[in-house]
Amino acid sequence: MKIVSYSIRDDEMPALKEWQAQHPDVEVQIEHELLTPESAAKAQGADGVVVYQQLPYDRATLQALHDAGINKMSLRNVGTDNIDMAAAKELGFQITNVSVYSPNAIAEHAAWLMGRLLRREPEYTAKINRHDLRWAPEIGREMRMQTVGVIGTGHIGRVLIDILKGFGAKIVCYDVFKNPELEKEGVYVDNLADLYQQADIVTVHVPSLKENIHMINDDSIAQMKDGVIIINVARGDLVDTDALIRGLDSGKVRAAGLDVYEKEVGVFNEDWEGKAFPDQRLENLLNRKNVIITPHTAFYTETAVKNMVQISHNCNVQLIKGEKADNLVKLD
Repeated sequence: MKIVSYSIRDDEMPALKEWQAQHPDVEVQIEHELLTPESAAKAQGADGVVVYQQLPYDRATLQALHDAGINKMSLRNVGTDNIDMAAAKELGFQITNVSVYSPNAIAEHAAWLMGRLLRREPEYTAKINRHDLRWAPEIGREMRMQTVGVIGTGHIGRVLIDILKGFGAKIVCYDVFKNPELEKEGVYVDNLADLYQQADIVTVHVPSLKENIHMINDDSIAQMKDGVIIINVARGDLVDTDALIRGLDSGKVRAAGLDVYEKEVGVFNEDWEGKAFPDQRLENLLNRKNVIITPHTAFYTETAVKNMVQISHNCNVQLIKGEKADNLVKLD
């Protein structure tokens, strides 16, 4: 059995070596470059591929894999929105993802963003860097005094709620699919308008489905409390960037913490020092002292990376063996 693993990073190698030692019957061909129509040829003669989402898996890429004899692909990530599903189905692909790798990693990151913004850490950092060690006027706020609106109460949202409870924050939630335990606690509101009206902090933890794209927009921001903080560690296209900038300009939005950005592909995970920055809207946000941008690093912990590598390779073996694979992605 042979698997070709694309875009393997140095930080993934310890987990992959551990997995290889546990599966001596599987040959793993390591490729450091991304899966593209050109690099797909390197999978010739293999049984399956393991990949990581950074470029679109469009028809050309899937066709190239198919031409190399591959129709079993396992993602080391959750998101599947960059896959041409119609082409994948037509070409007979079986695809898996890693639906849960570490909810704690992402939930903790959301909590850190909230805490840093509440205590106005970016503003203090700017002052300290110029040796201004006075505390006023950047007075902070306490988490226990905040009402946090959590949109989406799946794995990540549920962990975040537990973290915030530890700080003493009041929680209000909205989800189409309610968690029975949370429902007993009475934290759900009937609609998003109710959540927006109550929350000092709004944090989104829902997938990038058609109905969720730009759910944070001019209309939703207008319904929020004055001085709201917006957090997005889920998917970039959940937030209309132009609407967020307008909200920050008007002061309606006090601050924002973003680990994702709707046009991040090709910009995040690149070194732009000394180069012309390619995105004016993102640069606008980066230059604000009340905005924290992290380049899609909420997932990036040792625990999460290990799970992503090992679960994806386990799934690929299941596909190759013709077994019922964990985390099988529906192509409809």
